Amino acid sequence: MDFGGEIEEFILSKIRESRLPGLSIGVVRNGELVYARGFGFRDIDKGLPATPRTIYGIGSITKSFTALAILRLVEEGRLSLEDPVDKYVPIKLNPMGTVTIHHLLTHSSGLPALGYAEAYINGVLGLDSNWLPLATPEDVLAFMRSAADWAVAKPGERFFYLNEGYVILGLIIKRVGGMPYEDFVREKILKPLGMARTYFMAEEVLKDPEVATPYIIDREGKHIPSKFPFGITSDGGLLSNVVDMARYVSMLINRGELNGVRIVGRELIETARGGYIDVPWKIIGDEKYGYGLIVSQNFYGRRLVEHSGNVGVYTADMAYIPSDRIGVIIMANAMVIHYQRWEFTY
Repeated sequence: MDFGGEIEEFILSKIRESRLPGLSIGVVRNGELVYARGFGFRDIDKGLPATPRTIYGIGSITKSFTALAILRLVEEGRLSLEDPVDKYVPIKLNPMGTVTIHHLLTHSSGLPALGYAEAYINGVLGLDSNWLPLATPEDVLAFMRSAADWAVAKPGERFFYLNEGYVILGLIIKRVGGMPYEDFVREKILKPLGMARTYFMAEEVLKDPEVATPYIIDREGKHIPSKFPFGITSDGGLLSNVVDMARYVSMLINRGELNGVRIVGRELIETARGGYIDVPWKIIGDEKYGYGLIVSQNFYGRRLVEHSGNVGVYTADMAYIPSDRIGVIIMANAMVIHYQRWEFTY
């Protein structure tokens, strides 16, 4: 697939305008990676270019993997989407009603964002003097012990983006699946899809020769080498590359199957990309949240399924149009920020 010089020129102009160090992009169509390209640098000091194989953090795109793992357990009859969360995790989340797994998947528990991820990442990256040492999902659970006091709506009524809810989903996967969350995702999703260079652990990433250096861009536009905030998991902890993510998006487009390997049933993929609750931003105009996915029914007359991710030093987005069997993956090794005003879209 030839993107043409004008589109590549446009991409380069946006990289220059935003001062991103590097960016990798891939386009999938009918189950194949038909365009893949790197722009700029994966490492400025060493002069190393970004390529389609370059590793970046994908942030909250991880939530779609977590949702898929939950749906796998549903398919196996080991839990139900309508199960109360406190059936698996000893915590009462909302005194105004029962919070179910469905509510956590759709960010509709009634709890406002508690800010654990933002505080943790800010602390690790040295952008905030506050320190929130939540090293494990169990630490996050302890942090949430008084969550019921913070509820502001009945479950299912309103959308509040809640990273902590996806941390709890990771704990449920661990307890029901009989293995650590990361192992479950690796065994049930990554390995079957051949995503051999998609990682959770620092020791895995450090062995890979083509990891993008994560950068912070300061107010003067300088590129400051930084680090990935290892410790986040089921809400945003994956690192991957365009080649691997092309397989993942192709599987989603093909409703749960790729090259004869089925990850989850077709009807459950349709369940994941259903729209259940309005999101507060309206870029297209009709966006709703599904299970780890954002869905619009009217993107130039087509359904668009997408999710972005951002951990301060890496930014990513995946999007696809099921009817046209086409999708896009974009990853970068920075986010344009100002120290005085950092807003996460994590």
